[in-house]
Amino acid sequence: MAAKYTHLDPFLGAGDADNMLCIAERFGSFGTYADEATSEGLGEELPQRFDAALNYIESGIDGRGNAESRDTAIKRTNYFRETYVYGDEIKAPGIEPFMQHPEIVDAARKIADRAIVVPSIIYANLLVPGQELAVHTDVPEFRGANRMLLPQWLMVVMLHSGLFDEWRIPIVTCVSWFGAARGGAFTFYPDGVDGDRDSIPAVHNSAILIDTDSVFHGVERVTRSAPEMPEITQATRLHFLGNDRWQLRNGDEELENLEWEDLRYSISWKAYCFRDEAEKRLWEDGSDNLSLDFILDKLETELRNRGILDGPKPDPTSYAMMLVKSFVRFPH
Repeated sequence: MAAKYTHLDPFLGAGDADNMLCIAERFGSFGTYADEATSEGLGEELPQRFDAALNYIESGIDGRGNAESRDTAIKRTNYFRETYVYGDEIKAPGIEPFMQHPEIVDAARKIADRAIVVPSIIYANLLVPGQELAVHTDVPEFRGANRMLLPQWLMVVMLHSGLFDEWRIPIVTCVSWFGAARGGAFTFYPDGVDGDRDSIPAVHNSAILIDTDSVFHGVERVTRSAPEMPEITQATRLHFLGNDRWQLRNGDEELENLEWEDLRYSISWKAYCFRDEAEKRLWEDGSDNLSLDFILDKLETELRNRGILDGPKPDPTSYAMMLVKSFVRFPH
């Protein structure tokens, strides 16, 4: 039986851990993870991860409700992200040894219960004081269906529906933390939506390996001493100034000065996992890829079989909402 997760503390050697901070400094500037519109005809008026956003606005980080305004909730969750590696493209020089780190690869094999592990993606998340991350599952992948081709919420629906498990590509994620921010614990539900919520402190040079596509997880609020959060919009960027100093800006407008110790900095490593070479070849050659028509037909048939949909389909936005509410069940 595969392990549910692996917690590594300490994670890297001291010098390698410090290098992760240096990589962010050299990268220099981080934009927000603001959602974009989805594909035409598939709920284009909704953000990519409206599933998690709606649940957060209704329930908060712990499922007990959210008393804040919608605008404040958005500021709290519009964190900063940049990609360090995607496939063969290295965007952050110095990250290469981390990509093929043998301890991470070995742990991923055990989590996925798969012999072949293909590291493919590394990205960094930075949360400023006052921010937190809504409980969610990550965007999965299937043969012929990934975030470059389809709306992210749709692929989340596909996974939670259970209708496309035959085509799913298991992904193991290693989330690692560096720096000295206060708060920002990794909260998750290792035993499923009906199980208890657990949390792991986001302490410097520690990590968790887990299937974040299946396990609901989020980030508890990063401690903030100032009473008000600045106005974080899609245009806001976080800039490194040198000497452990960072600055939030909207264009040329300076919003807030911060220190390294104020920021919750995590690096997520993701790898595709396969049972054998034959399964890996199916992914590589595309001979068993899903089509969008097949996906939508299968979901519609299931909705009608359940008695949720009767008659013509509603408009794209209403239909997208129906799919999420019908198939994605959040922990409470």
